[in-house]
Amino acid sequence: MATSRSKKAKRSQSPASASCPVPSKRKRSATPCVADEVESNSSGRSSLSSLSVVSEANVNPKGQFVFKDVNFEHSGVNAGKKKIWKNLKQIMGLERGLPWKQDDPTYSSIDAPPSFKPAKKYADLSGLPAKYKDPSTGIQYNNSMEFGSIRSLPMDIVSGYLALRKAAPT
Repeated sequence: MATSRSKKAKRSQSPASASCPVPSKRKRSATPCVADEVESNSSGRSSLSSLSVVSEANVNPKGQFVFKDVNFEHSGVNAGKKKIWKNLKQIMGLERGLPWKQDDPTYSSIDAPPSFKPAKKYADLSGLPAKYKDPSTGIQYNNSMEFGSIRSLPMDIVSGYLALRKAAPT
């Protein structure tokens, strides 16, 4: 038993195109609403002449635009090519080959001042950010499970973890 549904009639116009009716199956013309505005103009003057006055305001009598600089030259000589960026390794390789004075700053000679932020501390066992430090062994840990395993470690393994971090045993 196939029941046929009644199809609703499609709306011919959406609210957006209510002022300018355009057939839905055809291609839109370049300016469909300008002709309607010219016909509906009640003063008798066409609005197309006002459009031409506006466009002529930006053009010199010579035919050149007012806002364009005549002396402007585009900086990109290779307009069709993308700019190729070099990484730090390539820049340092090029710098080594150039004749530099002793005082000239290069990427390899620039030293940064010490940071004002404190250094990040990581747990010796898990590598997670360390929130705590064991006072007896000096090993940094993240949670209570790590603390229990630190307490059960022999002293030579604890000193090995501290040597990896380059910390003096306490």
